[in-house]
Amino acid sequence: MAVFVLDRGGRPLMPCTEKRARLLLKRGRARVHKMLPFTIRVVDIEAEDCGFQALRVKLDPGSKTTGMALVRETAEKNAVAVINLFELMHRGKQISEALTARRGHRRMRRSHLRCRAPRFLNRGNKKSGWLAPSLQHRVDTTLAWVNRLERLAPVSSISTELVRFDMQALENPDIEGAQYQQGTLAGYEVREYLLEKWCRTCAYCGAKGVPLQIEHIQPKSKGGSNRISNLTLACQCCNAKKAALPVEVFLAKQPERLKRIQAQAKRPLKDAAVVNATRWALVNALKATGLAVETASGGRTKFNRIELGLPKTHALDAACVGDVNAITGWQKPTLCIKAMGRGSYQRTRLDKFGCVRGYLTRSKNIQGFQTGDRVKAIVTQGKKTGCHIGRVAVRASGSFNIQTSNGLVQGISHRYCTVVQRGDGYGYQLVAKTDVTGTPPQPRNTSCSALYLPGLKAGVSRAN
Repeated sequence: MAVFVLDRGGRPLMPCTEKRARLLLKRGRARVHKMLPFTIRVVDIEAEDCGFQALRVKLDPGSKTTGMALVRETAEKNAVAVINLFELMHRGKQISEALTARRGHRRMRRSHLRCRAPRFLNRGNKKSGWLAPSLQHRVDTTLAWVNRLERLAPVSSISTELVRFDMQALENPDIEGAQYQQGTLAGYEVREYLLEKWCRTCAYCGAKGVPLQIEHIQPKSKGGSNRISNLTLACQCCNAKKAALPVEVFLAKQPERLKRIQAQAKRPLKDAAVVNATRWALVNALKATGLAVETASGGRTKFNRIELGLPKTHALDAACVGDVNAITGWQKPTLCIKAMGRGSYQRTRLDKFGCVRGYLTRSKNIQGFQTGDRVKAIVTQGKKTGCHIGRVAVRASGSFNIQTSNGLVQGISHRYCTVVQRGDGYGYQLVAKTDVTGTPPQPRNTSCSALYLPGLKAGVSRAN
């Protein structure tokens, strides 16, 4: 991955390679500013004395994971070079479940009050554009990382998917004037939607990992339409067997499968609804940054990825957003960023009935550490002798747990711990690059010094 660079005043410069960053640190011309994502601050360069190239942040918003790519625009038209790849994992589901549990606990407690005051018309009206907290979280975290990348690199523009699936065109295939209906993107929107909806499996036999074909549930010869609710996916064998038979006849001996297919065909894709609900809120928030914003559809993204022969990942999907003819330097590790939150105001643990079953410490700071900080513990004696680097979970007793890349290490005394980076509400994991065959990426060691700059000497001064 490229290393972010700041001048001595904290203004962003062009990212550099790991080798150059290592030389700057070794010669004393730079200091480590931040470990994740790795950033250095040079001490003898001003931003006014440097040249800049056009950098663009590309986004592939998703319901659970948002892909991000920082790319550099090259001299060739519509060609980009990938600088860094990121995958931001949201916690909207956890927020929704926490709000549901809190609502149940409050309802239970109110029902046991002897003198409960009436509670009618005591809630304010929702503002225009209001989103549920689990949806607003996706917009806020994505915008927060766009702003962070803007502070770390001289970003000049943004590209994002305005919509994952065009629901109007899917429900009305006869719509005219859309490029993906009559042009080079014909069928990409429909096929990608069906792959997500039917979990990339054959609806009739459940086969996975085989070529799938778009199939009409009710044959067109029997009055079936091209509407998305009448389409499914089938392997070549099932598609040939079904031919022009009505689905009720083809699955006459499998009533349970028939019932499931008919129910799922009418059910809209939940993830598509989530993305469509937040699309305009995200685009408007990105426009408020003052940068030029380019929008595109999910069909265009998949078309670019297939034409360029790139494997399927969220980060590489982000690199393919917009009008792209060529992508270079995409074989890079991906930094996975998981939204963890900054703790909770609730200092009690509740059982399933909403009753208190335990208390948390009133202070989140224990011996100078907080849960979520990234620490380095060098244990010199005992069963846990060694060097452990990872995310810490503090205890009032001073015996901490450290989540490392190799697993959870429990019972580490605070005396052995040193703060590497203060918690910022996110967890980080570096994933090795994906090869051209689409082999799943493998996690790499995320120890801070070995992560980006192997050979970086311990003791390099760090700025908070």
